[in-house]
Amino acid sequence: MSDGAASPPVSTAAASKGAVRPRDAAALILIDRSGGKSRVLVGRRASGHVFMPDLYVFPGGRRDPLDHARPFASDLDPLVTARLLAACRRPMTARGARALALAAVRELGEETGLHLAPPSSAPPLSTLRFVARAITPPGPPRRFDTRFFLTFTDEVGVDPGAIRDSRELLDLRWLDMSDISLLNMPDITKVILGDVIDLMKADPSLRFGSAVPFYVLRRGQFVRHML
Repeated sequence: MSDGAASPPVSTAAASKGAVRPRDAAALILIDRSGGKSRVLVGRRASGHVFMPDLYVFPGGRRDPLDHARPFASDLDPLVTARLLAACRRPMTARGARALALAAVRELGEETGLHLAPPSSAPPLSTLRFVARAITPPGPPRRFDTRFFLTFTDEVGVDPGAIRDSRELLDLRWLDMSDISLLNMPDITKVILGDVIDLMKADPSLRFGSAVPFYVLRRGQFVRHML
């Protein structure tokens, strides 16, 4: 399942209806900066999906219970863990925060064929930045509380040419980040990608301790908080 990004603002009436509880999810924003221009990996969700069919998104999906027990070669930066634990709806441990990162890495492999380590090895988490969080507003049949992680292909030794389509994501492509208007994306995906572009302009290395935008519906309005 691809990134469970939030949707545009909805009315208070829509929000008052019986809401589906958001499920924890994670997405991985993978950036290739090897060719002089920064490119981001996106793919189109299959038409048969209930959630966001035919839209271009980042690889990602909901956290699986097994993600808590998956091995890892290096842990998240402490600053990343601290941001992940901030403003949680329910108490979360460092292990739970790590499971979100492992979910993002797992989904990347399942949906694109790219791995942060050889399939027989544990992936490193130490290069992952936490760059955004978004909760799907009430209304859709499925809702997600998605944490967006980011890393660069050269930091993890990923070959950009090794991508392959899957049943979850089709037409995988590296999108030039200087023109993100060419594809049909959810509004929240465009917003978060715009945030990343602004961050990279200010600091191309993307430091781990940067404040994280959190997009959520409050009193019928879609708002942005900083974690």
